[in-house]
Amino acid sequence: MKPDAPRSDVERVIETIEKLGYKPHELPGENRTAIGITGNPGAIDPAHFENMPGVADAIRVTKPYKLISKDLRPEKSIVKVGTAEIGGGELAIIAGPCAIENREQVFSVAKAVADSGAKFFRGGAFKPRTSPYAFQGMGEDGLKILADVRDEYDLSIVTEAMDERGVDLVEKYGDCIQIGARNMQNFSLLKYVGQTRKPVLLKRGLSATLDELLLAAEYIMAEGNYDVILCERGIRTFAAHARNTLDLSIVPAIHNVSHLPVIVDPSHGTGRNYMVNPMARAGVAVGADGLIIEVHSNPEQALCDGAQALTPVQYLALVQEVKAIHKALSPVVNNFESASVV
Repeated sequence: MKPDAPRSDVERVIETIEKLGYKPHELPGENRTAIGITGNPGAIDPAHFENMPGVADAIRVTKPYKLISKDLRPEKSIVKVGTAEIGGGELAIIAGPCAIENREQVFSVAKAVADSGAKFFRGGAFKPRTSPYAFQGMGEDGLKILADVRDEYDLSIVTEAMDERGVDLVEKYGDCIQIGARNMQNFSLLKYVGQTRKPVLLKRGLSATLDELLLAAEYIMAEGNYDVILCERGIRTFAAHARNTLDLSIVPAIHNVSHLPVIVDPSHGTGRNYMVNPMARAGVAVGADGLIIEVHSNPEQALCDGAQALTPVQYLALVQEVKAIHKALSPVVNNFESASVV
C-alpha cells in the first residue's frame, strides 16, 4: 500500500482478496502496510489490485515462502515480546537456566539476568529429553515460577511448548512460545501456535536447511501469527569437538531473504561452557539480532545441560563483551543496510 493510504483503502483490498476466495495477511510496517495473499492455487492477475485506491504495487512472490519474504516486506520486522522487542536496534539477550528446577535456583539466576540489563528470561518447564528417564521439567509449577520472575524483575518470559496443551499453558504464564529443534517440522504444532497471538521463537531443526526453517516459519505466519523469531542453535554434523555445529552463516543468509529477526544460541550450538563466549561474540559479529544463553548458579549440579551453562559471573562478562561488539558494529550495519536499499 502507499505510505499515506487510509484505513478504508486497506480494508477494501482485504475485502477484495476475501471475495476472490483467498486469505489476506496484513503486515503493517514502519513506512507502509503490505498485504500478503495465500490460498491461491496458482498465479493471481495483479490487475485485480493495481488500480485500486491506495495500492502502490502488486508484486508476485515466486519463492515457496511468501509471508516471511523481503519481497512482501522489505523493512525488517520488530517483534514485541512482553514489554521488550527483538529485531530493533538493541541487542536482545535471553538468558536463564536450561530447566526450571526449583524457586531458589531460578530467582538466583534471574537476579543476575536483570542486573545485566537483559530484558528476557528463559527457562524450560517442559523438557524434551533423549532419555525417558532424564528430568522432564516441572510443568505448570515451573511456569508459575517463571511468571513470578516476570513480576519480580520485569523480565519477559521465553519458554518452550512441546504440544498443544503446553502451548495453552505457555500462553497463560509466558510471553513467548519457544518451538524447539525437535518440533521444528511438527506441522500440526506449528499451525496451532500460528493461531495464538503470542510471539513464537522457532529453533532450527537438528539437520534443517535454510528453506526448511523458513517454510516452518511460513506455517506459523500462514495461520495469522506474524510475530516469529528465528533461532540458529547448531546442527548435527560429523564434528566431535562440540555437541553441535553452530552454523553462523545462516544469519546473513536469513537476513538476505527474510524480514524476520534471527538470534543465535551458542549454548546448545556448542554444548561446551568454554565455547559459549567466543561463539556468542561471533554471532553478534555476523549480525544476529540477539542471543539466547543458558545460565546456572551451580552448573555441576544442574539437572539438564550443565556442561554448556555459564555461571552468573561468566554470563555478566559475556554481556559486556557482546554489547561492546554490537555497539561497535551498529553504525557499520546501519550504513550497509541503507546502501543496500538504495
